[in-house]
Amino acid sequence: MLRIPLHFLAFLVLTILTQIGGLAWLLSLLAKRRLLTFLFVYGVLTVGTVFIAPLFGRVPLNCWSSDAFRLQSSLYCVLNRNYVSRKMRDVTKDLSAHLATRFPGTVTLGLDGSFPFFDGFPLLPHLSHDDGNKLDLAFYYRDKSGYLPGKTTSPIGYFDFEKGFDTCPQNRWSMRWNFSWLQSLWPDYQLERQRTTAAITWLAHDPRVEKIFLEPHLRDSLDIDFGKVRFQGCFAARHDDHIHFQVH
Repeated sequence: MLRIPLHFLAFLVLTILTQIGGLAWLLSLLAKRRLLTFLFVYGVLTVGTVFIAPLFGRVPLNCWSSDAFRLQSSLYCVLNRNYVSRKMRDVTKDLSAHLATRFPGTVTLGLDGSFPFFDGFPLLPHLSHDDGNKLDLAFYYRDKSGYLPGKTTSPIGYFDFEKGFDTCPQNRWSMRWNFSWLQSLWPDYQLERQRTTAAITWLAHDPRVEKIFLEPHLRDSLDIDFGKVRFQGCFAARHDDHIHFQVH
């Protein structure tokens, strides 16, 4: 009897993490070699999703492209978190092309987008990545030698927070995680302010872009003053480790 709740838990966790993983797990229960069957079925479903998702208005962003834009980690593709609307895809291509033209050799890195199917399906831990119209971008970084193309401090592009004054009160129910224990583990890279500011400025002037989330202290230190650049509030996750933007 214990197997039923365990299988349900596996279905739930895999669905939350990947959207299609729960279905792959249920299908694998029909086979003897469950884990191998799950991996095979999940792979087949993931490939099939690339062709089915456009029927739901979503297209995948490329994790392995050598162009001016790619996903920061193949993990986002493996977990099916790389889907966006066609408009978002076009904005992302235009942004990365602009930066690569203005600053030759620049690589723009995407992070979480949305799942491939169904508006309103949550992409945890995000509060709003549920319709293909939101995308996170990694910051651009440098070291003492200069700009570091296609590199981030964190292996997933999140959780290396820029230092600055936080006006939000401490609240254990908030999603404003500091992960202070992680900060000393990251490489000694610095924010590449010229490219980061240029990316935000371009997005702020594009009529397809509705809003951009950025922490107030970072907005001030980058001297960014656009109406579209907003504070996401004290309950949502911090936005001084990445750029969140969304299209209409």
